[in-house]
Amino acid sequence: MLKHLAGAALALLPRRPLFSSRPLSETRRLLGRMEPAVVRCLPGEPKLTICFTLDGSNKQMLRDQSEELGKVLARIANGVVKSQAKAKKMRRNKGKQEQMEDESPELTAVKLFYDGAEVADTVPNSEAWRDGAVLQVGDVRYSVLRNSPTFTLAELPVSMLAGYPVCPNLQMEFGNLHDCEFTWYKENTPNASPEAAEEAPGQDGKWAEVGHGRVHVPSNQDIGHRFKLRCTPKDGTRIGSSQELVSAGVVEAGPGACTFDNRHMYTVKEAEWPAVRVVTYNILADVYAQTEHSKTVLYPYCAPYALQLDYRQNLIKKELAGYNADIICLQEVDKGVFTDSLSPAMDAFGLDGTFRIKEKQHEGMATFYRRSKFKWLSSHDIILSQALTSDPIHSQLLERVCAIESLKEKILQRSTTLQVTVLEDLNKPGRKVCVANTHLFWHPKGGNVRLVQMGVALQHLNHVISEVAPDAPLLFCGDFNSCPDSGVFQLVTETKIPQQHADWSSSGSEESCNMELLSAFPPLMSACNRPTYTNYVGGFHGCLDYIFIQPESMQVEQVIPLPSHQEVTTYAALPSVSHPSDHIALICDLRWNP
Repeated sequence: MLKHLAGAALALLPRRPLFSSRPLSETRRLLGRMEPAVVRCLPGEPKLTICFTLDGSNKQMLRDQSEELGKVLARIANGVVKSQAKAKKMRRNKGKQEQMEDESPELTAVKLFYDGAEVADTVPNSEAWRDGAVLQVGDVRYSVLRNSPTFTLAELPVSMLAGYPVCPNLQMEFGNLHDCEFTWYKENTPNASPEAAEEAPGQDGKWAEVGHGRVHVPSNQDIGHRFKLRCTPKDGTRIGSSQELVSAGVVEAGPGACTFDNRHMYTVKEAEWPAVRVVTYNILADVYAQTEHSKTVLYPYCAPYALQLDYRQNLIKKELAGYNADIICLQEVDKGVFTDSLSPAMDAFGLDGTFRIKEKQHEGMATFYRRSKFKWLSSHDIILSQALTSDPIHSQLLERVCAIESLKEKILQRSTTLQVTVLEDLNKPGRKVCVANTHLFWHPKGGNVRLVQMGVALQHLNHVISEVAPDAPLLFCGDFNSCPDSGVFQLVTETKIPQQHADWSSSGSEESCNMELLSAFPPLMSACNRPTYTNYVGGFHGCLDYIFIQPESMQVEQVIPLPSHQEVTTYAALPSVSHPSDHIALICDLRWNP
């Protein structure tokens, strides 16, 4: 106890000020010119990190939070001594120093100050390295930034096309991406070859400032040039260390006219409340686009470079940005695409998103919503086959399915997922909407499987709305792999499937369960009607995608026209150099009853 009191008393004694001979204004001026020493120290973690630059070398130290400060300062001092000895040895070996009066490097004073007073060596690291402290290494001073806004990931996309938005992939700690500052530069001298593009960036005089903001759209005048982005992390008034990103390659020419260009003319502005613009789109997962079967059988007409993910991502981001949508439901989203490409871009365009990966696969579904209009409340995603066997609300359907063993096994093997998101209308707090997003079983002879999947989905959605969002309208989007004459479409729009419906026998009479299936909802309406096709490949074209709504809660205000048949078939079929997927996005404006 006495020892503790003695320590407390010592802490109250006056300490030698760091700038005792300088006025406060001069001290602040010097602090403003200091290099940063960035400290990351979180409660509950045993270690902290200290990062700073000394003599052109980046130093990163990992130390115990409970360790005494004096040990860290001694470690820094020893490091300086070793650096000095190494430097003298190099000079001696180069013959630049004929005689050395003192072979022993001078011991450099290393101290830490806070509020003008030296911090005692016995103070633990967790308390010593405070925001605003000053680290002095010899004559060099550093301003300590504790848990300052920091980018933990910062990178530019590999591919940049003229006329297409370029958005960095950024992740940060202790900051807010929406507070950060961004400055774009273009290299004055074009680099036409990949070898030149890989060279180290030139001096500042080689770069011209061309814009601000998180997203930049290169022009045709930028073709052949690299870009540099200076990112400054911030959190309100707190500012962290800036980073500079230089593009790996140069801006390339875009594909010219795309299938979505004319559609953008209808979506120049956001929909005005109480209207809501909704998009559903199967964007073609890279795991499927890059298979040998896809390249040689499904899409042999598509130029190989147009199937590359980097190329297609440029088109997808520009297409989605131009729709100015409030809710976007995407299918076949690669996990990496969501994390590294779509999520950063959509965030920059004002949308937040959630992702649900399919079990045993590398792709899934993403639902984005405009954060100025909606607030996320909850998610209720399920794997349809697991829900069928585990949730009692599906017991009757499970009993019928189990009577046909081969059908049961086929259904249980599927990882088909239903993504369910409940949103609140920020314009009218308390009013909710249930957004569902799915991608049903794909096989042409899988109509019976899709019927069971849809039966499970509708029952689950009814349960979610009843439990967490009473009276909320249902907005059901997705790739249902079902044409308008299918059982799935009939179940959704007419609420009932008879025992003898042809889809029950789609894979043969031995797998037909011949049961009556009822929807848990009143008739839903296809907001975009029944397009001739939403999927157009060399061997097939048909309508597989829908936006289903409850007509008593939402009315269709505008359906964005699909691309013309000439646009779709300019390069034979989809995907193509002007269209990134084998599906076509459906877009409509819905008037939500206020």
